[in-house]
Amino acid sequence: MSAEIVTVTRGSSPLILSMPHPGTGVPPEVAAQLNARGKLVEDTDWHMRQLYSFAAPFQPTIVEAQLSRFVIDLNRDPAGVSLYPGQATTELVPTTTFDGAPIWQTAPDASEIERRKAAYFQPYHTALASEIERVKAEHGYCVLWDCHSIKSVIPRLFEGTLPTLNLGTNSGQSCAASVEGSAIAAMAGHPFTQIANGRFKGGWITRHYGRPAERVHALQMEIALSAYLSEENAPWTFDAPKAAALQTALSAIIAAALDAAKTLARSHS
Repeated sequence: MSAEIVTVTRGSSPLILSMPHPGTGVPPEVAAQLNARGKLVEDTDWHMRQLYSFAAPFQPTIVEAQLSRFVIDLNRDPAGVSLYPGQATTELVPTTTFDGAPIWQTAPDASEIERRKAAYFQPYHTALASEIERVKAEHGYCVLWDCHSIKSVIPRLFEGTLPTLNLGTNSGQSCAASVEGSAIAAMAGHPFTQIANGRFKGGWITRHYGRPAERVHALQMEIALSAYLSEENAPWTFDAPKAAALQTALSAIIAAALDAAKTLARSHS
């Protein structure tokens, strides 16, 4: 497993933080195919490790991608099936930015996409699946929290301004009802605009790994970049004072989900 593809930081709790999109790395053979716009890797989930530094007391396991989503998107169905039929989105290997701007000089063909799936997609998911099984074996259950962020205004993807907090549970299918309900109730206790299962109700990671009947509870949190960056454009500067209130809210939401999952596991033991 290459450190340039995925980094795993093991913790001792039932919590796993999945970070599929904070990476900015691009292998040389892929960089040679990108155009100038693509090389900016602008659709990155910026500063995820710094934003989630508050989670250290939870002792989470962190599975973090090092490569840009422009190389291959780790939160898309590897079969190429759209997660949001009828809505604009980006592909397993994106052809454009979120705004619709082309990113390739030479668009990857089917064989190149297959190569990237084996070389870059699979190592992340092998690591994530392994950690889920380890955590579940150790604790009897696992809470998988999929960490994301995005610009708050992207007309191609959604109307108006995105809420700050966008919790996704695949419409309640990726975690137990009590886990979802506890997370939503905790989220409501904070003064951010928010929605559950709105435009972003969970990508492939949430949908694929969330198996509440098997005590694997998966939740996705999509956050508007405006909540923790100085500006939603380059150089994508982290704003610690602005982020503090957001971190307080995220900590409460994660704690509520963990408590609910623990209670549920005890009731079935």
